[in-house]
Amino acid sequence: MSGAAAISESGALAKPPAMRITPPSGWWVPPLGEVWNYRELLYFFVWRDIKIRYKQTAIGAAWAVLQPFLTMVIFSLFFGRLAHIPSQGLPYPIFYYSALLPWMYFASALQNATNTIVENQRLITKVYFPRLALPLSAVLSGLVDFGISFLMFIAMMIYYRIHPTAALLWLPLFLLLAVLTALGVGLWLSALNAIYRDVRYVLPFLVQFWMFASPVAYPSSLVPEKWRWLYGLNPMAGVIEGFRWALAGDGEPPSRLIFVSAGVVLVMLLSGVAYFQKMETTVADVV
Repeated sequence: MSGAAAISESGALAKPPAMRITPPSGWWVPPLGEVWNYRELLYFFVWRDIKIRYKQTAIGAAWAVLQPFLTMVIFSLFFGRLAHIPSQGLPYPIFYYSALLPWMYFASALQNATNTIVENQRLITKVYFPRLALPLSAVLSGLVDFGISFLMFIAMMIYYRIHPTAALLWLPLFLLLAVLTALGVGLWLSALNAIYRDVRYVLPFLVQFWMFASPVAYPSSLVPEKWRWLYGLNPMAGVIEGFRWALAGDGEPPSRLIFVSAGVVLVMLLSGVAYFQKMETTVADVV
């Protein structure tokens, strides 16, 4: 008996295992396990986004403070001192900066998540990885800017001698709601942007319109009580009012807004994951 036959009969020489990569069989199932397996790649994407954002900039991460701070100064001057918009008993800088914290994060994360598929088209067409990692990394990388700008808010609280209350314990929940809102909308827009490039032209108008439809420059108390639940269909309305209440500890918690906004965010997130995963099977061909 020859050596080759002996190896064949004994099974000592086995073929290497083959892995076949196929599109998702059920687009309604969130690929959370697969994203977790690629968590190191997700960390790399987040770190890459942070480095690219401040590459070759003169003042670096200070932009994370300057943008909300200068916007706060303008809002305090025009909407506060001149228009006399009510500030719920808070100093105008605190009133506006506490709203700009979640809003600036949301607007930046939404823009980055929308463009991430198109910006990484060469990577998508060459190697396989869960595409959900791209918009997820764009949303998570914005938390670094949020943390830097939050330090400025702490300094402002000390300056105005505003002491935190027990409501501050709810802040992580409102921040999570802002993250999920940016992710849910970003999944929809990133998938649509890969097919229809008009989305990137519509996005600046959408963000600007959304800001004035949210209680950034005014309190939600200006909305009549009977329409307050309808106003909560804007998920950022509950997030912003929740931030103001948690940071300043003033007034009653916006419970009705939060419940309505949380429901909208849940629907938006689940539908965004489903639509994004459905488009994942063809995005490499059309991007």
